[in-house]
Amino acid sequence: MTKSITIADWIQQAPTLPLVDVRTPAEFTRGHIPGACNVPLFSNEERAQVGTTYRQQGREPAILLGFDLTGAKWSGFIQQCLQIAPGKRIAVHCWRGGMRSGAMAWALDLYGFEVYQVQGGYKEYRRWAHRQFERMYELRILGGMTGSGKTRLLQYMKARGQQVIDLEELAQHKGSSYGTMNRMVQPSQEQFENELAWQLKEMQTGKPLWLEDECQKIGKRIIPVPLWQQMRTAPMIDLQVPAVQRIDALLEEYGCLDPDFLIACTERIRKRLGPLQTQQAIAAIREGRMADFIRIVLVYYDKTYHKGLGMRPPERVFPLEASGKDPEADSRQLLRFIKTIPV
Repeated sequence: MTKSITIADWIQQAPTLPLVDVRTPAEFTRGHIPGACNVPLFSNEERAQVGTTYRQQGREPAILLGFDLTGAKWSGFIQQCLQIAPGKRIAVHCWRGGMRSGAMAWALDLYGFEVYQVQGGYKEYRRWAHRQFERMYELRILGGMTGSGKTRLLQYMKARGQQVIDLEELAQHKGSSYGTMNRMVQPSQEQFENELAWQLKEMQTGKPLWLEDECQKIGKRIIPVPLWQQMRTAPMIDLQVPAVQRIDALLEEYGCLDPDFLIACTERIRKRLGPLQTQQAIAAIREGRMADFIRIVLVYYDKTYHKGLGMRPPERVFPLEASGKDPEADSRQLLRFIKTIPV
């Protein structure tokens, strides 16, 4: 017999209770619960046919069409679910916990699965996700001009037990005109939020949560407003790293990228960089003078950083000199320093 389960109850059991999302591939791509497996009851086109039938003819003709479309697929559905949950204990959901997940739950139960149907489906997960953004966190923001080694430092701290969320990793973007690194593909806004909420649920309240200083938009993805507002008022450590080290770090990270990609990205910031500086930066790229290219564009990015810094409450910004190249030493220094500032 199929059992009903709330999204909160499933999340507690997520490591041991596989989740199947029976929505269409397009719905799944737009946004899904992290860790869910897609076993679509209908293809994208079939879902459109059923929807049209429902609107034009009503519920019962739409249900009959649904059975016609899936009739030969049920064996395949069950075999897919056996691969996902060989122990035959499984949870299923659709958009609102309605007919699609109900039909799949019925078939799996008939086959002998222990089946849990998620109340409210994916829509309820989205409500849960937004509640995670509204929780209050003990945020600590790590700032510093481009090339200061913020991401590497946070990754080092995370590996050693600090609470850290890498927003750029979730957004698949480095947060600048060059941010895709010519290889990253950003998730949908929905999926960015879904993954962020999933990580936030693991964060202990009352314990510092470190985030990198970001604009609200990371590429085309937007940090949810409630969390963004907390980020803007949280204490920020402004790493002061020597310019020579910053250029070396950026040269290592960006200097090997495809020149055509770098030129196209530079063209996109022509108005902000200025026509002469853009011309000089592109010439440096074409001539392989990558350090010169980085020095030129850093002038723009440093100005942008200082402008953003000026929009923070000055009493919440705390400068700290750092090497930018030794995460172990910088981490020790940072964790000692954070204990000395008012939070």
